[in-house]
Amino acid sequence: MTNEFSADTPNFRTEAAKKIAELFPETVIDGKIDIDSLEELLNLDLNLDGGDEKYEFTWRGKRDSKRLADSPAKQTTLILSADKSVNSHQSKNIYIESDNLEALKLLQKSYTDKIKMIYIDPPYNTGNDFVYKDNFTSSYENYLRQMGFLDDDGNTTTSNKETSGRFHTDWLNLMYPRLKLARNLLRPDGVIFISIDDKEYDNLKKICNEIFGEQNFVGNIVWKSRVKPVNIGEAKYRPQKEIEYVLVYQKSDAENKFLPLYTGGERSYPHEINGRKYRITTILKSNRGTNYRSTMTFSLDGYTPPEGQRWQAGEDEINYLNDNGYLEFRDGTPFKRYFEDEEGAEHDPFYCFMESEWSSSSEAGKSELNKLIGENHGFDTVKPVRLIQTLIQSVTRPDKEDIILDFFSGSATTAHAVIKQNSIDNGNRRYILVQTPERTDRVKSDYKTITELAQKRIKKVLSSYSKNTELDLGFKVYELSQSTIHQWDSSPEKFEEQLELLSKEIFTPNSTNLERAREIALKSGITLDIEPEVSVDNYHFVSADKEVFVILGEYDDELLSELNEQRKNSVSLIVLRELEDGSEIKFNIIESLKQNENYRDHFHIEWL
Repeated sequence: MTNEFSADTPNFRTEAAKKIAELFPETVIDGKIDIDSLEELLNLDLNLDGGDEKYEFTWRGKRDSKRLADSPAKQTTLILSADKSVNSHQSKNIYIESDNLEALKLLQKSYTDKIKMIYIDPPYNTGNDFVYKDNFTSSYENYLRQMGFLDDDGNTTTSNKETSGRFHTDWLNLMYPRLKLARNLLRPDGVIFISIDDKEYDNLKKICNEIFGEQNFVGNIVWKSRVKPVNIGEAKYRPQKEIEYVLVYQKSDAENKFLPLYTGGERSYPHEINGRKYRITTILKSNRGTNYRSTMTFSLDGYTPPEGQRWQAGEDEINYLNDNGYLEFRDGTPFKRYFEDEEGAEHDPFYCFMESEWSSSSEAGKSELNKLIGENHGFDTVKPVRLIQTLIQSVTRPDKEDIILDFFSGSATTAHAVIKQNSIDNGNRRYILVQTPERTDRVKSDYKTITELAQKRIKKVLSSYSKNTELDLGFKVYELSQSTIHQWDSSPEKFEEQLELLSKEIFTPNSTNLERAREIALKSGITLDIEPEVSVDNYHFVSADKEVFVILGEYDDELLSELNEQRKNSVSLIVLRELEDGSEIKFNIIESLKQNENYRDHFHIEWL
């Protein structure tokens, strides 16, 4: 099978029907697909106006937010920056300098259903936060203006002032499309954690209920972010707002999402029987008040719990424990045995009210950052490494290459937490961080951009570990860039410019073949950590679930035979640059694919 290669990312309006209930839970109302919601999702015209909003929770711009999430990224790609990267050829960690909306779109083809955990700490909407002005039609130009790389009357960013009349609206329009795209990336057993304070908590929970499904709300973690009280004027008499929240949602009701929070402590097993060490705890509990159970005071081998007490379990369970050697009596009182060879490491419950030993505080987070990169960084509050480390420990396994994504990554606390947790339990977790290279002009900082500051922090953390360690001591830096492939723009004002492109090279003149190949691979489903095998101008990308050959150099009629010998997966994609005066070779390759069953079953070809 052969097709033309498309440099667009997925258009979710045209793919929604494949897995409506799974991918778009907001269309499921009372257990059924709501036709009006479905009609909007399947609308092919992303620029269509009109119609009253269906949902009860609405705001100005909600419809455009949905269109923004569903529309593909046409003009952009991610270019590897070797100069900024550390150990890029071996590292599987990714740092992306980009508008996070555009980055999330570019990750869709390669990372859908692959992210185990997302943690984000979005702007809290204090009235002075940096807020993206998303542009529906020109994402790359908009990004450049936002970063100050293009002149836009000197206005490179905007603060979301409470006096604007769109205080909550602007914040919702920021969050909705990004969360909608983020959900696609989560694995079926994936979990998202979102830090928030009380200013936008209510709105955040409403849009998360819509995007992830109310049934997938897991809990609301409360932690004490501030230790020092406010002792100024009247404020010292008011309720102290020292807590923040972490909203938790799951992608689906898959099993084994959450794991024990191991404390590192060791239990004592002072008793032994038949060569097995064990400890004992009471098997009785109070039988008063709300604990009262009339059916749980039964007798066992002549023993009946005394007045005011009962068994902790029902009669069948107690009989099972007794018959299998898990009960013993001491001085006439029953106890349950816990054997050392059956118990896991000591762990604590994952309470929604998180104790400080598991969360630490924002003051501690800022102190950690100060020690690494100095005090002139410009961040007033910084999430503590311990908080994110706890969240990582609760849902990811050290022996798996679980991916943690943070697309509001700020000072890179998430990367720090992943590295630290991997060092503790010899883990193989990986991170993907996304951060806009926002300038720090508005604050006193030794760093020109947040991304410069964040990468300095990661490098400092990595330098604290021995090079002999098995930890991944590196990261690849990708930068948002204009696509290396000339794109057809249907805008009437650009018609003449587009006609000129028809006679030009398909690729942009300033891009390299390696950059072109990486863009094709990314938009074909290859993840950003994969390094290609290179043979002159031909590139071979292989991951566990995807294989792509990008042929930008010379080839002949024997190409399929040569690639079949190199092929490692069952099915491979070949993206071919058409040769000048190569119509006969193209015809022969297509005929070979049609006539040779071995090629037909294992190759799919797309032409540039």
